Amino acid sequence: MPYIASMYTSVTLSRYIGRQFLTWFCLLLMILLAVILLLDTVELLRRAGSKPGITFWLVLQMALLKLPEIGQQIFPFVVLFAGMFTFWRLTRSAELVVARAVGVSAWQFLMPVLIGAAMIGVVKVSVINPVGSVFIAKYDQLEERYLKLKSSALDLSKAGLWLRQSDDREQYFIHAEGVKPETLELTDVIVFRLDSAGTLLDRVDAPRATLRAGRWDLQNAMLYKGKQEPVALGVHSIPTGLDMAAIEESFAPPETISFWALPRFIQTLESTGFPAVRHRIHYQALLAQPLLFCAMVLFAAAFSLRMPRRGGTMLIVSGGVLTGFVVFVLTDIIRTLGMSETIPVAMAAWSPSIISILLGVGALLHLEDG
Repeated sequence: MPYIASMYTSVTLSRYIGRQFLTWFCLLLMILLAVILLLDTVELLRRAGSKPGITFWLVLQMALLKLPEIGQQIFPFVVLFAGMFTFWRLTRSAELVVARAVGVSAWQFLMPVLIGAAMIGVVKVSVINPVGSVFIAKYDQLEERYLKLKSSALDLSKAGLWLRQSDDREQYFIHAEGVKPETLELTDVIVFRLDSAGTLLDRVDAPRATLRAGRWDLQNAMLYKGKQEPVALGVHSIPTGLDMAAIEESFAPPETISFWALPRFIQTLESTGFPAVRHRIHYQALLAQPLLFCAMVLFAAAFSLRMPRRGGTMLIVSGGVLTGFVVFVLTDIIRTLGMSETIPVAMAAWSPSIISILLGVGALLHLEDG
């Protein structure tokens, strides 16, 4: 009977602590999102001041479209401060003291908060991220049109546009000097056809190429093969697995692509010659989000569980701000190294979460047992 009573007490306490954490998480998130919305609206109004045809309602719409993406960036810090505030209140009210007195360990009352943080990470990645990617893509379109005064986000470097397509037998390298974003019509096109071993088979030049369903149609094409005389082909078609959306999205940041669509999109990018490093890092970093949120809970516990004996409110706030800053800088540095391919993609995406959780466990063990 004492064992059953202890289990019932533990379950009841876990639900209570978990509910407290989720309540404070939602409250802090709403407050911060409201502040961010206000600041972002003011900034967009400043940018739109000299642009024609922009109303306040359009600016407000853009701020609301951008909000889910910015909100996702602050999730780790909201988890950190929600955990700190939850443990701080429970410690100040002596509820955790009583729980420890009846034999509940720190790891037991940490478990519901860890589970809650992991659930928040799963929901953020599987639901909020896909919705946010749609919103931020729409925001980018409005920004390009009204603030940057561009008709499309599709941009070319000074070397023009390069595409690569390949299958088991052949590969094509397509170069274009210009592109019309509305129709994705390429101008001044050169197509190099190589075999699977990389040997040049021929070259086709055309003043224009248009993307159709499953093929490129080259107009007034000329075929050059070895030392033979050029051959006029008229309209010449080459197969392609690309569509207009895939090409335009390849120039967009990975944040505009849904978590569920990223694996297939990465495969398409790599098969057609577009660099996919930043998309792969972004995808792996999304997978690591629940682990990072759990690390934030461990940091929160390390700062706030012993607050009455080892410091005050300023210690909690200062420690939380410093921890958030260190995690942000560490993540940014490691991701930059991954973007430059100095370190592997998996290391760039997972290292911040793994390092953070190891440091959090170490700090908590030191405070509890040290």
